[in-house]
Amino acid sequence: MARIAVIGAGLGAMAAAARLAVAGHRPVVFERASTYGGAVGRFERDGFTFDTGPGLLPLPAVYRDLFVKTGKEPLEDLVGLTQVEPAVRHVFADGTTTDLPNARRAGVAEALDAAVGAGAGERWSAFMNRAREAWDRSRRPLLEEPLWPNWRVLADREPYPAVVRRRLLGRDRTATTLAGVGTFELGGDPRLVALLEQYALAYGLDPRTAPASAAVLPYMEQTFGTWAVSGGLRALADAVYARCLRRGVEFVFDAAVSRIVVKDGRAAGVELADGTFHDAAFVVAGVAPGVLDGLLPGQTVRGEVPAPSESAVPSRLTVHLALRGARPEGTPHRTVVHGADRDAELAWLFDDGPRPGRPTVAVLRTGDPAHVPDAGHEAVTVTVTVPPHARVDEADVEAVLAATERAVPDLRDRLLWHEIRTPQDIAEATGAAGGAVPAPALAAAGGRLLHPANGTELPGLFAVGGWSHPGGGLPHAGMSGALVAGLIVEGPEFRGSQ
Repeated sequence: MARIAVIGAGLGAMAAAARLAVAGHRPVVFERASTYGGAVGRFERDGFTFDTGPGLLPLPAVYRDLFVKTGKEPLEDLVGLTQVEPAVRHVFADGTTTDLPNARRAGVAEALDAAVGAGAGERWSAFMNRAREAWDRSRRPLLEEPLWPNWRVLADREPYPAVVRRRLLGRDRTATTLAGVGTFELGGDPRLVALLEQYALAYGLDPRTAPASAAVLPYMEQTFGTWAVSGGLRALADAVYARCLRRGVEFVFDAAVSRIVVKDGRAAGVELADGTFHDAAFVVAGVAPGVLDGLLPGQTVRGEVPAPSESAVPSRLTVHLALRGARPEGTPHRTVVHGADRDAELAWLFDDGPRPGRPTVAVLRTGDPAHVPDAGHEAVTVTVTVPPHARVDEADVEAVLAATERAVPDLRDRLLWHEIRTPQDIAEATGAAGGAVPAPALAAAGGRLLHPANGTELPGLFAVGGWSHPGGGLPHAGMSGALVAGLIVEGPEFRGSQ
């Protein structure tokens, strides 16, 4: 039984702590904030409640596995899960609207045929079949196993089987980026292109440079479904925290770690800002790269993987809306309102261009009674990807509200108040520079969208959470916790779940 110091109480760190406790270790979690959850927070005002992080749960199987392995209890016995239907409504720039069903690929094809035109569903289905091949080829090394020592194989091989476009003159062409897939394989229809590229934008990825392997992002959503948690995603964090306590994990809040102590060439504990030292056989760091570097000044521990710099990773602007009046019957849980000018939006996000008039926004209208003071009100959360280190002003908020009106036409008449969550707020909650939000790891692209391994170059130190393998997102955080626990319990020979 080893004492293990865990830095941070995010979902990945808590998942690792719970698994380690079940294996007989004694994890102690040191969290600089006064509560757990990291990016999965909650905001309350006047009887309204909002998630400040993700609003929907993909791949709930990750957390089902966590609760079964740490207590033999189904996830559904601990939190309410509902597969939302439809999965999403898309409002395209030209006014075309379509509702896509949840985890029914044939239904998605029918919806696209009806909205975009005959043949659109067939093109999308053919793309999804190729995306399935990319998923099958990359799923295990990218999600279920520790990062391979020969990770360059993942970096240099594109798992997506792009269609070869034969040309009478010149070289044959294939799509190497997600934008290329839209042009060459989806016929360049602006609505199908917007549908595809939205999956990249939602994770802060530039579709012009994101590899074709990013096709796994829409594949995961449309194959495995999207789920709502009763009471919001914070309820999932509550359940993971409660599981940790039941397994004997100790939490110390308002306890900022100032450095990782190194003795005899390995991590040996942590020192807190108040000067106290806590020894440990292992240290698990669930923090952003810049924070980790500050805990080990002068040392390089993250290996050779060319992970993206926080300063270059986009963030999120979130606007919480308190509305008078009940949520109308038949309102979709999530609506994506696409920007008016995709080229201008990409230039704003990735090329330092001016803000477009109307950006792409995701509008969550949960209808969860736990989110409102009574049935005569509605809580709405609007999220938009913004450039790194963005400074938000009233013009930015007005642009978001204007876009939201395409999903909530009576917004202005019903609005009681709004609350803004900026990139600076995210930075404060997570420690990530500029409020950067990490994307899931992807193959190809020279490895620049991989994330550093969970094991580090400093013996005894492990990294967990969205800034480590396998990257950002709630499912990926849970997976990283399983990988770290496996590496500590079984040693470097651990090869993931079977």
